[in-house]
Amino acid sequence: MKSYRKELHFNLPTRRGLVNITQQVQEAVIDSGVREGLVLVNAMNITASVFINDDERGLHNDYEKWLEGIAPEKPYSQYQHNGYEDNADAHLKRTIMGRETVVSITDGQLDFGTWEQIFYFEFDGKRDKRVLIKIIGE
Repeated sequence: MKSYRKELHFNLPTRRGLVNITQQVQEAVIDSGVREGLVLVNAMNITASVFINDDERGLHNDYEKWLEGIAPEKPYSQYQHNGYEDNADAHLKRTIMGRETVVSITDGQLDFGTWEQIFYFEFDGKRDKRVLIKIIGE
């Protein structure tokens, strides 16, 4: 069995942002040489998320509105975590959207359903963050 590891690096200029990383993950699959296996993609920071869904602008806007309704950024004083930092909402949003995703690799390609894409969702940007891509298979 083969194993391959790669990190993606992000430093978004805004507090929140959504990045389609599907192509970068597919390139890692190709670089790995794995034809049949699995790829794990996970955010390596507790204020960011990796998930799979449709790449559609209206849906992306809906995520922002929905998440702000559940865990609004402000007022910072509503959160106990914010004694030192102002990012409690980012921790909660990450919990809702998830840490990671796993995708099957078939014949050297990401094995997706219709419209599926992989996204990195930043909830507390303006600093360096990483995403791990771990591939195993034959």
